[in-house]
Amino acid sequence: MVGIFYYSGGDGVTENDTVRAISEWPVNGLTGRRKIYTAKKKVTPENVVEVLGKALAVHRINRAETVYLYDFYKGKQDIRLKDKIVRPEINNKVMINRANEIVTFKTAYLLDGPIRYVSNGGEDDVSAGVNTLNEYMRAESKDTLDKELADWMHICGVAVRMVLPDKAGEEDGSPVSIYTLDPRAAFCIYHSGVGQKKVAGVLEQVDEEGQPYFCVYTPEWYFEVQNGQITKQEGRTIPYIPIVEYVNNDARMGAFEPVIPILNAINMIESNRLDSIQDFVNAFDVFQNCELENGQYKELAKGGMAITIKSVQPGMEAKVYRIASELNQTNTQTIVDDLEDAYLTICGMPNRNGGSSTSDTGQAVIYRDGWSAAESRAKDTEKTWERSEREFLRLVLYICRETGDFGLQLSDIKPEFTRKNLSNIQSKAQVLAEMLNNSKIHPKLAFQYSGLFSDPEEAFRISMAYYEENQRKMERSLRNELAAERDNGDNLSNPQDGGGDAE
Repeated sequence: MVGIFYYSGGDGVTENDTVRAISEWPVNGLTGRRKIYTAKKKVTPENVVEVLGKALAVHRINRAETVYLYDFYKGKQDIRLKDKIVRPEINNKVMINRANEIVTFKTAYLLDGPIRYVSNGGEDDVSAGVNTLNEYMRAESKDTLDKELADWMHICGVAVRMVLPDKAGEEDGSPVSIYTLDPRAAFCIYHSGVGQKKVAGVLEQVDEEGQPYFCVYTPEWYFEVQNGQITKQEGRTIPYIPIVEYVNNDARMGAFEPVIPILNAINMIESNRLDSIQDFVNAFDVFQNCELENGQYKELAKGGMAITIKSVQPGMEAKVYRIASELNQTNTQTIVDDLEDAYLTICGMPNRNGGSSTSDTGQAVIYRDGWSAAESRAKDTEKTWERSEREFLRLVLYICRETGDFGLQLSDIKPEFTRKNLSNIQSKAQVLAEMLNNSKIHPKLAFQYSGLFSDPEEAFRISMAYYEENQRKMERSLRNELAAERDNGDNLSNPQDGGGDAE
């Protein structure tokens, strides 16, 4: 992690020097990553160094917090700094990685099915264009890139994506290249005025000598800045900033960020419980008003033997006992259960240890065990995701239009989350059948809103092709039958006499 803390023009900072600074809960707490602003309406060759310098001051704070959160997610949590004053040799550090559980669940639930694009109305050529766009995304393995993006978003509150045209000569079926960037090395700068328009995207890179430099993208310019100097400058052909930020919420907080104190408390309690057990097993023996011969206690510690002791002072009662006190596990477990319920509720996660009843329906279990809360949180995240997804699509569509015959517009497309498309499948199939039987509902709407298909656009296209092919087969069969009947009728009305005319 040394490179993470190194900035051009500054001193190198090693992890060993800052282990407590970056690994303990910050003094002011964590309240989300800061959005980076500038008063400049445009980033130009004249002000790019100044704007970048001010932006880096804020980004460094965000980066230090992101490092802490990413380490916490991987298991490098505050419990490893636990101190124990009494009997310091018994100092267990139990780390239950709930942060990893939260991020994994949130990402898996949000992206239970791949994100697909559907046509927002329009003609058949629009549907064909949307289908082509989905094929481009499959060629770029966008499903996997979305998963990487969602992981970063749930870890530190902000994820960063980059879109560039494919290099000349590449023929992989897609005219774009999509990248998931590390938010510790990439960020966007916004204008501080009304609308907070994005004015630049920044990506930190390292040259061949191992020295960091910054790539700055604006709608008009591309800069490379190193040590406060512009080392490269060129105009851009794409009038959009290719770096897009995806945020978990408007506060830019990670999924487990609000409950880190609770997770630390659970780790501390579990560690102390294990300390208590070990203290009890290794309790001190007390010999009151008595003494042992040399080597006698060592033999006693082996167990399975009796010893004789003699009183130090005549007339005083001699005792041998252990100093042992055990933690009340029942009361402790009550506290742990309360803390676990709290973090599950705050994070909007289902409780797998809820009560059960034989009379509960499936829907009742969903509401009782918190699955409805998980669904509502996922829908809330969808809104912020879709905002960034449209910005991403604007870039993709522009590149596709410039590199080929592709007339799709942003207003023609709508992102569709296909989560839980296999649950309640019988009910969804019934909804689909009823909508298809209603002459006032377009068949495409039935495929889209029944929730039965992960890619309703593709499902509608395949189904319509199948339906039209069957219609053609039926028409051919009907024509053949009519032709056969007509031939039979002609044969009956014009009988052939093979005997010839009589003379």
